[in-house]
Amino acid sequence: MAFQYLTNIPLEQAKKEYTDLLIKNGMREVSERISVQEACERTTARAVYAQICAPHYHASAMDGIAVRASFTFGAAETTPVTLAPEQYVVVDTGDPVPENCDAVIMIEDVVKEADGSVRLHDAAAPWQHIRQIGEDICAGEMILPAYTKVSPSAIGALLAGGVMEIDVIRKPVVGIIPTGDEIIPPTSDPAPGDIIEFNSSIFSAMLRQWGAVPVTFPIVPDRLDEIRSAVSAALAVCDIVLLNAGSSAGREDYSAQVIQELGGVLYHGIAMKPGKPAILGYQGPKAILGVPGYPVSGIIVIEQLLKPIIAYMNHQPARQEETVQAQLSRPVVSGLKYQEFVRVRMGYVDGRLIATPLNRGSGVVSSFMKADGILTIPQGLEGYEAGSEVTVRLLRPHEELKNTLVAIGSHDPLLDEVADLLHRKNTSYYMASAHTGSMGGILAVRRRETHVAGIHLLNEKDGTYNESFVRKYFPGGGVRLVECVGRTQGLMVAKGNPKGITGMESLTASKIRYVNRQKGSGTRILMDYLCAKHGLDSSSIYGYEREEFTHTSVAAQIASGSADAGMGISPAAKMYDLTFIPIGTEQYDLLIPDSAWDTPLVQEMLEILRGEEFARKLEMLGGYTLKNPGRVRCRF
Repeated sequence: MAFQYLTNIPLEQAKKEYTDLLIKNGMREVSERISVQEACERTTARAVYAQICAPHYHASAMDGIAVRASFTFGAAETTPVTLAPEQYVVVDTGDPVPENCDAVIMIEDVVKEADGSVRLHDAAAPWQHIRQIGEDICAGEMILPAYTKVSPSAIGALLAGGVMEIDVIRKPVVGIIPTGDEIIPPTSDPAPGDIIEFNSSIFSAMLRQWGAVPVTFPIVPDRLDEIRSAVSAALAVCDIVLLNAGSSAGREDYSAQVIQELGGVLYHGIAMKPGKPAILGYQGPKAILGVPGYPVSGIIVIEQLLKPIIAYMNHQPARQEETVQAQLSRPVVSGLKYQEFVRVRMGYVDGRLIATPLNRGSGVVSSFMKADGILTIPQGLEGYEAGSEVTVRLLRPHEELKNTLVAIGSHDPLLDEVADLLHRKNTSYYMASAHTGSMGGILAVRRRETHVAGIHLLNEKDGTYNESFVRKYFPGGGVRLVECVGRTQGLMVAKGNPKGITGMESLTASKIRYVNRQKGSGTRILMDYLCAKHGLDSSSIYGYEREEFTHTSVAAQIASGSADAGMGISPAAKMYDLTFIPIGTEQYDLLIPDSAWDTPLVQEMLEILRGEEFARKLEMLGGYTLKNPGRVRCRF
């Protein structure tokens, strides 16, 4: 569009056309690699994955003694078990658990004898009071998706996950050029007629808050050639230039002329008060903003016209703090002695703000990183029941929660990839996942607490997946079963299979330690089915009751050497360089209620499932088959 002098363009039109023009001219983010310790409040340029597990060793969660759980079996009040000194090791909280031990007993439950032996009146369960490898973070898991601000807790999660450096979006550099013959640097003793130049200090502070790097140049007198030279020099080293004052129509107001000569002027004059004389200029993809000299006008202009550009370049919307009322999806129990702060994930489902409590372990830093808000449980209160309305202090803007896709159900790494692709495609969209297992997902859909649930439930009678369960739990319909992926389930064992595990029958061998998935998960249901099919008594499999909530957690235990086998998906085995013994291919589907079907978030997710980039991501992960992802298999 040709340069127009002192136009009166509506603000919203000017903002859109200005941003669109700069994008068309090539405005984009630039990444740089920095240390994680310096990354607070920076924005990730791409997804970040854990390099190691956290914790990276089996750690005692209590002060007490480490033992082999089997040595304590049969202990009771009437039949105590006595352990010799060589049968236990004294440990403190955080100590590594010795390799020959798989349980910790609290010191309060230990009766010491004079000869150094200890007497126990309760049997220890395998892996009790032990922080297992990968309890917080598993190697290979996505810690942060692309275009996400790094919080202080995220720094802890990254370092805990062995990430030392990350690629972040370089902060836009904004040059500020103050102009005017009467302008002087700040001083406590100005002469009559001197005007202290403090606009650049105000603008610099605002720019830092918005994630930009301000650079203030020396004051330039009102002379055309000197202003032209200063702007040209600033453009050589800055992404954006603010030319302060000289934007009106006075005889020494040269800003519009200089900007036009060095690049172009989209508009000179915006229908806003204060701030009407603003100049929307550019040189290729670089914005050159002519700002009025009056401080209030200048503040309004950069707030309205520059802040959106910086947000675009940083891939971050603007943020603020508030409290909201939300409905709890699960009960929260608390001790009476303390005021407790519970981290929650939140999102709007069917018009209600749903809050799902996250892992409350004191060592689980990743839960704080993922939290959308903080629920405070007052001292003297035992907690809240599921369905309770609670007050939550937001850690994210309310608007983001309205644009959050809630996914509760079976775990699969592909959900992290969907979340990343969703946020990449539209940076105002987010995805909050909670891994509760397939049955947990079905129940969440039934309670109207989620937009989507991942499920893979085997019908033991006919070998089909999911449909019979959906019919059972939704006799009145109102949901759709959407095809996602076929995925290979199998036994994950140590690389090279040193224990010679060949299949299900090998799991009952005395030296084989198994690690299972939690009850209600599709993988646990499959494992129970396979035990029955092969005539195996699950109680004869050592560690069958040892539970993990994700495939990667199971793989992490095997890779660490604390277990010999576990059922899981091929990508998890590949991620940890384990040997994989295929058992069969299952159908992993997404259950979506009709009430969420037409929402923009769900439709955007379905489009991602059908896209080529999603297919490429799964090909890299391995172990998946794609037929018609995003297609409705059944409508109930």
